[in-house]
Amino acid sequence: MRNALHHGDTPPDTVFSPAPGLLEQREAQRYALLIRAAKLVCEAGEYLCVIRDASESGISVRIFHPLPDEGRMTVELQNGDRHELDLVWQKEDRAGFRFIEAVDIARIIASPSRFSKRAIRLNLSAPAVVSTLDGQSYDVELVDLSQQGAKLNCERRFALDERVKISAPGFPETFAKVRWRKEGSCGLIFEDTYQYGDLARIAANLQHRD
Repeated sequence: MRNALHHGDTPPDTVFSPAPGLLEQREAQRYALLIRAAKLVCEAGEYLCVIRDASESGISVRIFHPLPDEGRMTVELQNGDRHELDLVWQKEDRAGFRFIEAVDIARIIASPSRFSKRAIRLNLSAPAVVSTLDGQSYDVELVDLSQQGAKLNCERRFALDERVKISAPGFPETFAKVRWRKEGSCGLIFEDTYQYGDLARIAANLQHRD
């Protein structure tokens, strides 16, 4: 784990688009270069990606591991917008998708939101172990993961601000503090933020334990 601002972390909300005159000449396929964090959702799980360019027909993304062998996926943007996709090609750290239905490319570029943008969270289900400073260990279920923290399903009621260590197959030992708790679950904030690419690979490992 390293500082979140290093290379490979959550991409800045930056957009590079053609000049207006050029856009007018491309009515059939308006085109924009993006650097936009997103996640791909399918039956096999949820996976981080970076949208690199978008048109009215589809998107090209950077990926951090091979995607599962599923043709149909959904891309979810940071503002919650979702679009169904067909996987067209995949090569090394890039993949291309075609939109299933017509999209508003201007909205994808602007990515408007009523709320402050937050880190993308991955919904998953993976067994993990939480250890306390007194040496006790507890089996938990990891159900939500982001660069900054995680949500657990657990029987033990941890104390607020309690320092713990979480680990799992494919997930390195990570120190965290308990931020919130309620019956049967709790939220952790990591002491060190994961880089975006590192988290993408960890999440893939957690969802492909076989």
